[in-house]
Amino acid sequence: MTVLLRPDPGALPAFSPVNRRGTAVNATKHVIMIMYKPGEWWNALWHFHTTKVLWVLLRRVALVGLYVAAVTVAQLEYFQFLLKVEREYFSFLGILLSLLLVFRTNTAYDRYYEGRRQWGQLIGASRNLAAVLSAVLPAEAAQHRIFYARMLANFALSLEGHLRENVVYDQLEAVDGVATAGLRAADHLPTKLATLLQASYEQLHKTGELQAVHLLQLQPYQGSLLEAAGACERIRSTPIPFSYSFFIKGFITVFTLLMPFVLLDTYGYFTVPIVMIGAYALLGLELIGEEIENPFGLESNDLPLTQLANRIRVSVHEVLGVPLPDHKKALADLPYTIVH
Repeated sequence: MTVLLRPDPGALPAFSPVNRRGTAVNATKHVIMIMYKPGEWWNALWHFHTTKVLWVLLRRVALVGLYVAAVTVAQLEYFQFLLKVEREYFSFLGILLSLLLVFRTNTAYDRYYEGRRQWGQLIGASRNLAAVLSAVLPAEAAQHRIFYARMLANFALSLEGHLRENVVYDQLEAVDGVATAGLRAADHLPTKLATLLQASYEQLHKTGELQAVHLLQLQPYQGSLLEAAGACERIRSTPIPFSYSFFIKGFITVFTLLMPFVLLDTYGYFTVPIVMIGAYALLGLELIGEEIENPFGLESNDLPLTQLANRIRVSVHEVLGVPLPDHKKALADLPYTIVH
């Protein structure tokens, strides 16, 4: 059974999203990520059409089909091509191409997994900071608890926006003593928020509300915030080298163009679907690699940063004992398609 969970417009707050340059953006755009149970083949296949990469792939496979059909009709009905490719040589090229595709896919998935690992580290560091602060701050220090719950939530939300070059400032929690104008002026909002957090620890230490031992407890988790941010930026800003990406695309193109000349004598008109199936596999692997090598984008197979950031917001508010409206809690789960 398949259940689709999508955002309920009535449950969402009325945000006025702007990017880091202050330009208005579309407030109704949500990231739809496919989450599935690996053992359920038919449901996964049924929902594969929801991915953008499939339609790009089908268009390219259709172009390959038109090319192969033209070559096939010309060869079988009008004249013989002088170009002949021996099967042994073509098999050798196929082995080389398969090795390249394996390396390409593994490299892309390593980047995807590393991005998820860094966000897992960020979740752990945020919860640990909230736990230490909750243990240190007295129950009656409501203002301090609200400040840290909102600042930690804002760090995660700002990092999500920073990685996607679309910081939604109005979605950030309002924090007393932190001017919105100052946040909008920051070139690197996560660093700005981390600096404000560090300054607040020092201020509490000066007033005696935090002891030196507490600062020592907080520092490893505080440092983990910017370490995770830096690692994510490294992944985003360091794509696969252009020469390597160009080479594998060129190799796939040449391999696909040669394929009908190897198969025509044996399969005749069946060469068209056979080559299209092969192109589907080759082009599909390359497109998937392109999509997940930057796991912080807005494609359906990218990481669900919106969900992860809002989970951090829910967690830190809960740990610090600060109430959070239900519509904000719902943001941790709603904007995604869940395949059961």
